[in-house]
Amino acid sequence: MNTFESMDLEAGVIEALHQCYDPEIPVDIYELGLVYEIKIDEQGAARIKMTLTSPNCPEAASLPFQVEEKVKGVPGITEAKVELTFDPPWSTCMMSEAAKLQLNMF
Repeated sequence: MNTFESMDLEAGVIEALHQCYDPEIPVDIYELGLVYEIKIDEQGAARIKMTLTSPNCPEAASLPFQVEEKVKGVPGITEAKVELTFDPPWSTCMMSEAAKLQLNMF
């Protein structure tokens, strides 16, 4: 896989992540800053390191599965795995400017 192909795959994965929402917050998980890392290997397997807004988040069981399913739907992605981490803990400072604007946090 060349650099251009991997950039296309990463863009596709990011687009898929824009379709995943924490049901308690009307902003996608990518703009919320819940995604810490995206890695795609030569075979098209994607590894997503992400967090949740809280370790006690009621979506802890379903959100990673939703992310894996959306990412698996990206053309060229052969596999998707999510690793949950709480280090560093999520905070509102990780949100994009667009997310803060959408939530009237300015």
